[in-house]
Amino acid sequence: MVKKKIVAIVQARSNSIRLPGKILKSINGVAAIELLLKRLKKAKFLDQIIIATSNQKKNLKFRNFLEKKKIEYYAGSENNVLLRYFETATKYKADIIVRITGDSIIIDPSLIDNFIKIFKKKKIDYLSNTHPATFPDGLDIEIFDFKTLKKTNNEAKNLYDKEHVTTFIKDSKKFKKYNVEFKENLSKLRWSLDEEIDLKEIKRIYDYFKPNIYFSWLDVLKVIKKNKKKFTSNSFIKRNEGAKMSKTKKMWKRAKQIIPGGNMLLSKRPELFHPKLWPAYFDKARGCQVWDLDGKKYNDISLMGVGSNILGYANLEVDSAVKRAINKSNISTLNCPEEVELCEKLIEMHPWADMARLARTGGEASAISIRIARAATGKSKIAFCGYHGWHDWYLSANIKNSENLKSYLLPGLEPNGVPRELKGTAIPFAYNNFEQLKRIVENNDIGAIKMEVSRNQKPKNNFLQKIRSLCNKKKIILMFDECSSGFRQTFGGLHKVYGVNPDMAWFGKALGNGYGITAIIGKREIMDCAQNSFISSTFWTERSGPVAANKTLEIMEKTKSWDLITKIGENIQKKWKILATRNKLNISVTGIPALSSFNIISKDWLKYKTYITQEMLKKNFLATNAIFVSVKHDKKILDRYFDILDKIFKDLSDFENKVKQIDNNLDGPVCHTKFERLN
Repeated sequence: MVKKKIVAIVQARSNSIRLPGKILKSINGVAAIELLLKRLKKAKFLDQIIIATSNQKKNLKFRNFLEKKKIEYYAGSENNVLLRYFETATKYKADIIVRITGDSIIIDPSLIDNFIKIFKKKKIDYLSNTHPATFPDGLDIEIFDFKTLKKTNNEAKNLYDKEHVTTFIKDSKKFKKYNVEFKENLSKLRWSLDEEIDLKEIKRIYDYFKPNIYFSWLDVLKVIKKNKKKFTSNSFIKRNEGAKMSKTKKMWKRAKQIIPGGNMLLSKRPELFHPKLWPAYFDKARGCQVWDLDGKKYNDISLMGVGSNILGYANLEVDSAVKRAINKSNISTLNCPEEVELCEKLIEMHPWADMARLARTGGEASAISIRIARAATGKSKIAFCGYHGWHDWYLSANIKNSENLKSYLLPGLEPNGVPRELKGTAIPFAYNNFEQLKRIVENNDIGAIKMEVSRNQKPKNNFLQKIRSLCNKKKIILMFDECSSGFRQTFGGLHKVYGVNPDMAWFGKALGNGYGITAIIGKREIMDCAQNSFISSTFWTERSGPVAANKTLEIMEKTKSWDLITKIGENIQKKWKILATRNKLNISVTGIPALSSFNIISKDWLKYKTYITQEMLKKNFLATNAIFVSVKHDKKILDRYFDILDKIFKDLSDFENKVKQIDNNLDGPVCHTKFERLN
């Protein structure tokens, strides 16, 4: 009888999403994968051990490591791991394959030998200890013959089956299978290496047995049972969580471990949309479509880059202009001429302004304008209305009263880290409440009034004109924050629509169609005071922002993009109202047409908002209750959006009338509405 060749194939790659380079992480001075292989070599019935890894360039470091250590490997498909196994088994003429994953750093060779005996004795096609799992996570072993692997490779069509190798076998009735179970269910114990906390746990185990690296799994079990608190810090992680998680979800989970709050912009946190289902990361975007890390394509009927992409994502003309510029270098010791051209253009379209300064972000521009205004007036106190970013001057409003900023998009902001000495320097007033503003001016030595021209409401009773007159009378600097409103209803600032000129204004978001650029413009006597205060930053001089802005303005002027997105926005607002009326919902629609939002008037609104996003995601739409309109929101996409929304509104009507229960139809927690700490 010919002896069958038994080969352990260990799948491993260095570009793990949750813990990059995990297999090369050092444990007592030895790479994790080396410890796994040393333990595997103690298995008596294994004829050969082969690493099956990815042939992707990003995995080159790991392949170089294997070559340096003279470890035999095969490099195959990144995503079709089933094919990778089949090709490895074919190349090394394996008759029986023992499948081990690279995260099983505490794999036990005695278990492998025992399972091989059972596999041979029972004459089966497939053996595992994972279906159901009773052994600790990290001791997973699967054994199958080459014929079973070949059949699986030929017949498995599902991408999930190709990625996870043996799911087709487990689900099929074509194979004779057997599962090894332990007398005690230990499946909640976690000895697998997937996350940083797992690495710490495995290091503790190896430290305990040091210098012995050949301890048995039962030795580990005894130690853990005696020191449960010390060795189970990672037990909260669900078994095989990674197999069920998308790449996008894995990345978000990883990010929250190393980035406070998970990301750099609060507005992009999944918790504000659908905490469980919202895809946090994109791979690419074009027009008004976005692809996540798993290759799923969505129509973006929501933030459109948080309002930064009026011309759509990846506009060819803008991107080409930037590429040409950066090919000549994005930055140098000298200044780029494009910044002069941009400043001239902005002043030309706003004849009341004489000078301009450039920055990169809205928060920066807002803080710069405050600094200049204070330098010009010699006064510290600012009266403001609207949302103006994250800097100390603004958040200081909440030192006196933590509710001061509640109505400006984001409740829950605590002024932690803001100097208490700034108390009373930023005083809020309500939009369209001129009498309130007058009282503030009468009772405080106000140097500047800072406000959004319009966000959710239109000015009433000559509100803006009255403020302009008040500022003229009291010699107060009037400042318009056009970061969001600029270029959405006219070519330039929204204040042009209302015929009220400020003393200073600034623009961002749409100005560069996705590139980092903001501009502050103002009257000469005010702007010139910037020279009396130190306002400077290296990356305000880089080239891509001004180049992108110049090209964006050129395209906007040529296409009259503001007219187009206003018409699209007006249609969206009208359609929202029609659908709400049809479904007998009480709706409130607010905002300028190109930056619109709606609320359903109900005590369950937050749940409804979450439900809208949830159901839209199922149809491949990124959608909530607000939209930044772009020229790429064409009739075909919007018609499809409204068809879906009509059905969702029908559900909301049923929820309102208690025909169905909203709580029974949510696939996860309700979205956040305020600033909340994320763990």
